[in-house]
Amino acid sequence: MRNATLRQLRVFAAAARLQSFGKAAEELHLTPPAVSMQIRELEEHVGLPLFDRSGRQVALTVTGEYLLVYVRKVLATLKDAEDAIARFRGLETGRVSIGMVSTAKYFVPRLLAQFRQEHPAIEVKLAVGGNREQLVTLLRANEVDLAVMGRPPRELATRAEPFAVHPHAIVAAPDHPLMRIGHAPASLLNHYEFIIRETGSGTRAAMEKFFADHRLQPRVAMEMTSNETIKQAVMAGMGVSFLSLHTIGLERRAGLLAVPDVEGLPVLKRWYVVNNLSKTLSPAAEAFRYFILEEGERFLAKEYGTPDAASEAREPG
Repeated sequence: MRNATLRQLRVFAAAARLQSFGKAAEELHLTPPAVSMQIRELEEHVGLPLFDRSGRQVALTVTGEYLLVYVRKVLATLKDAEDAIARFRGLETGRVSIGMVSTAKYFVPRLLAQFRQEHPAIEVKLAVGGNREQLVTLLRANEVDLAVMGRPPRELATRAEPFAVHPHAIVAAPDHPLMRIGHAPASLLNHYEFIIRETGSGTRAAMEKFFADHRLQPRVAMEMTSNETIKQAVMAGMGVSFLSLHTIGLERRAGLLAVPDVEGLPVLKRWYVVNNLSKTLSPAAEAFRYFILEEGERFLAKEYGTPDAASEAREPG
């Protein structure tokens, strides 16, 4: 193992997390053959296979699972060392890794673009964690400095700071019967089929709480892991959905999706910027944290408008 390189360890960690050499290559800006070569060389150093390549997705062997624990510690320690050195260099240079749930991808890249205009020498790595549970895993492993999410983790010691309102509501096709009713009682939703997010997502948790609060048991037509796929299904008239209004800005402006007026909606949650308390933030990460706390709400209000005061009074926090 003493001949293993940091590059091999980084490639191994990415391939293990993504369960795909191809996706690891894309994330690391390498070719798939280069990733395979790095993994193969690391396996030669270890003397045992690290991945089972027999299925469509690569999977860690028992040896690989044990090695991954130590590789993550090595990479996290190296990142801590880089952050410590960055404090001596000052803020104008450095690296920051930002993780986000998939729903946040509709606005975080544009916020990062504004941040880079003010700090062009800071290198930014953006990781889409998928749903909330996957992002918590990245935080726990110290693979991201900061995370943007809707529900801070309770299973991990973190600092979670709210920076903007996050509205959720029913989303429908413009010609859906709900759009012709006016102010619809929540109970009416029991008559329509829903296309919902998967278990583990913050959107799914917000929807289930809304259903429980109003004693609703709508029919579930489909469960999907992608906001984009859900939007396409709703536009095709396959059902309605409960989504973050920050995911449908373009479709709503283009008249492809609509938001019916339903009792108790929108549900107003919060966006949070979160960091692991066991990790000391670098000056670059602190700079982005301050930036999103200062600019996040103003940016989202400009892009999506401000939810009405009556809705906020119905569902605080």
